[in-house]
Amino acid sequence: MTTDMTMLIASAVLCLLLAFPYSLGFIFSRGLFVVAGNREDFPPGTGWIGRAHRAHLNMVENLVPFAALVLAAAVMNRADAWTALGAQVFFYSRVAHAVVYTLGVPWLRTLAYAGGLAGMAMVLYGIVT
Repeated sequence: MTTDMTMLIASAVLCLLLAFPYSLGFIFSRGLFVVAGNREDFPPGTGWIGRAHRAHLNMVENLVPFAALVLAAAVMNRADAWTALGAQVFFYSRVAHAVVYTLGVPWLRTLAYAGGLAGMAMVLYGIVT
């Protein structure tokens, strides 16, 4: 398995895992019956719970184009050291993004987000060159 694919799988697992902290936070702060309900008029989370939820939503939004790029590189037989590095940059930036977003560190969050974009740009560069 290529590094690109390994990082894609790791990113998918990260995306799944990011739902657990805020879900537990919602359960402990609002109660299991409220969280298990249909969530009509369910207000957004506050504090770390809200930040963790937004970090997860942001990961979902970024996982789609990352997956498309990695899969395109694989199908086009363009996966190489450059795309592998880009995939690693994406994954580790997204881990950092989730941590600093949940902790509420604004400038580091932005830097980690930019790192994820840079990783995707690296994969794209590997495809088009």
